[in-house]
Amino acid sequence: MSTEQNLITTPITVGFLRGHLDVEETAHGLLPHRLPTWARRQIPDDRLAVAEAQPSGVRLAFRTAATIVHLDTLPTKRVYRGFPPPPDGVYDLLVDGRLTAQATVAGGNLRTITDMQAQTAEFTPGPAGTAHFADLPAGVKNIEIWLPHAEITKVIALRTDAPVEPAPDNGRRVWLHHGSSISHGSNAVFPSTIWPALAANTGGVELINLGFGGSAMADPFTARAMRDTPADLISVKLGINVVNSDAMRLRAFVPAIHGFLDTIREGHPTTPLLLVSPILCPTHENTPGPLMPDLADGSLKFKATGDPAETAAGRLTLTIVREVLADIVKQRSTEDPNLHYLDGLDLYGENDHDEFPHPDAIHPSPEGHVRIGENFAKLVFSGNGPFAPTA
Repeated sequence: MSTEQNLITTPITVGFLRGHLDVEETAHGLLPHRLPTWARRQIPDDRLAVAEAQPSGVRLAFRTAATIVHLDTLPTKRVYRGFPPPPDGVYDLLVDGRLTAQATVAGGNLRTITDMQAQTAEFTPGPAGTAHFADLPAGVKNIEIWLPHAEITKVIALRTDAPVEPAPDNGRRVWLHHGSSISHGSNAVFPSTIWPALAANTGGVELINLGFGGSAMADPFTARAMRDTPADLISVKLGINVVNSDAMRLRAFVPAIHGFLDTIREGHPTTPLLLVSPILCPTHENTPGPLMPDLADGSLKFKATGDPAETAAGRLTLTIVREVLADIVKQRSTEDPNLHYLDGLDLYGENDHDEFPHPDAIHPSPEGHVRIGENFAKLVFSGNGPFAPTA
């Protein structure tokens, strides 16, 4: 029987990682990034800098006969001053595509948000830790370990009772997706059950998830990163962050979306490209931003503070955004037959909200993520969907 003393230590190298665009070498292992170095230099605020370093959709992929797997990491955990700390991030271990074990890592660095609006924070260093997995199925198998989607994670080494090697290319199509905190995984509990991961699993594709909490703003550097990333399928889910930050008026929003799509098309002229509008969010359906924290009942919720009357002057709501995005695709698709539109209400609409309401008035519940993932897979990856396999 294997013991801690005779486990094989394998340092994590880039070949073990999937779902990232860049990797930073640090004194405590590799830090996967979801935007390349040059794009990170153009990030205008700390919110996106943190979000892109949180490894939503990033996983280790390797082949081994091991029944014991220990993963050493250094996490950076986020807490809000005045609120209880959230649970430790979960590491999902999948064997041949099936969720088989879960673990957490104690300790780590601590990032304490002192002002939610300004996103100011205090940093407290902490020790590395280990995610422990045991009693895995015998025999050679493919293993993926999905990293916590909302916890910056430096990966250090694997310690196993049998040799490991990076998983070979499985030949699956690569799906490159960009979206907001909902795509990032807000309110989902496990990294392999955020809605893009669920849809990717059903669709049999390899996910690269560029869902950035609070930061799907049609940023040109994100479009250029997508332009330069090899992909077989591309989707862009835009609108909610522009509304809840009150970042643009209608005059700026329309050309920004055109420019974002133009940039992607420079690198992917004929790749299936899906523009997805926001899911139902009663908070912003007919009320503009900005979005503000609402602590009235002692829990963190959100409320819209804009004036609906100002939509006549170009302020945006989700209802307006959906109309605009549908019109853009209708206009462009006459010359771009591989450009498609998906109404977010078909992913999560009134009936879905009645069944699984947003617990914080802005993000779906874990059950909502499942519903969105199921609906996306059904509408996009199957039948006559834009990402359905072709013969």
